[in-house]
Amino acid sequence: MDLYYEIKGNGQPVVLIHGGGTDLREWNLLAPILAKHYQVISVDGRGVGQSPTPKGQVNYVEDIRFLIDELGLGKPAIIGHSIGGQIATEFALAYPEKVTNLVLIAPALSGFQGYTEYEQIMQKVMGAAPDVEKMVDLMLHSPMYQVVIHSPQRNLATQMLQDQFQRVLDGPAFEMIWPNPPAIDRLEELTAKTLFIIGEKDLAENFLVLEHFRRIPNVHFIEIPGADHMLPLTHYEALNQEITAFMEE
Repeated sequence: MDLYYEIKGNGQPVVLIHGGGTDLREWNLLAPILAKHYQVISVDGRGVGQSPTPKGQVNYVEDIRFLIDELGLGKPAIIGHSIGGQIATEFALAYPEKVTNLVLIAPALSGFQGYTEYEQIMQKVMGAAPDVEKMVDLMLHSPMYQVVIHSPQRNLATQMLQDQFQRVLDGPAFEMIWPNPPAIDRLEELTAKTLFIIGEKDLAENFLVLEHFRRIPNVHFIEIPGADHMLPLTHYEALNQEITAFMEE
């Protein structure tokens, strides 16, 4: 396994999959709290943080399978944020025997065609390339970071964005491979007990994604007041409370 990962605590294994524009440092505040009761494994996705940059194609779903098998985790809980939630969903569909609980924090959803505002944000951000400082400033002043930008975690968010944008500009381009058909067409097949968490101030289109997840019979929804898209940076205590209660049911 060539991916970089960190392990904290003991007990039932919990795998944390970070979102876009971040790395495993996104879990710096939540992971230590969860580690009081669980074995917490946070991982840098391929091409992010301290993990190697792929050449050609990358399959993040298979990377998670390799990680679980390599570490002998058996049947862990999977927690994913944003695109990490998309990876977690696809993983739970592909390998239901390898997942106990599934926690999706403002997840993306493969096959969903309504990401209009997000695409507009990223178009502006990437249009500022190669000025990394301007790219970061545009992202921080987007609705996705409207709470983070006024929080003590602004510096951490800034550093992760800087590192990721610079790596994208410096490294070779690679293609993400997703299972087919996309998850949006197979959500009814999810068997893992699922918790869907979203911030009150998240993008409207992510609430449309939530509506698709209502098709799952075994799903519970939580809305965190005052939170934007980046909940793990600002509302980690609320996340810990909700995740722990869900895991212990």
